[in-house]
Amino acid sequence: MTPLKPYLIRSIYEWIIDNNLTPHLLVNAEESETVLPEKYIEDGRIVLNIRPEAIQGLTLGNEHIEFNARFSGDPLHVVAPIKSILAIYAKENGKGMVFDQDDLDDNDTPPTPPDNNKPNLRVVK
Repeated sequence: MTPLKPYLIRSIYEWIIDNNLTPHLLVNAEESETVLPEKYIEDGRIVLNIRPEAIQGLTLGNEHIEFNARFSGDPLHVVAPIKSILAIYAKENGKGMVFDQDDLDDNDTPPTPPDNNKPNLRVVK
């Protein structure tokens, strides 16, 4: 089964844009495979403005979020694996979603509950 998290990120991003708000991502900069402007990282995290006017070539994929942006005039191709995304929210009102880092990784599957004591339904007339 495909992970739910990238779908939630895409839908919340769309809702934020549809309401003329500014989408921000909170990213765990210590996650491997991230390509981020190190100068702006604080306490192992970075907030990225992903409003269409601020970036180019946004890809909200199932594995990574990627885009091109300028930071103090320097171009950078930003890459953030989905597992590094801590939150997506609207700057103006804070509405969005925070993701629990203690949740299972996207590659893990939840344990299967045992079959015993399974509830049974029957029709009663």
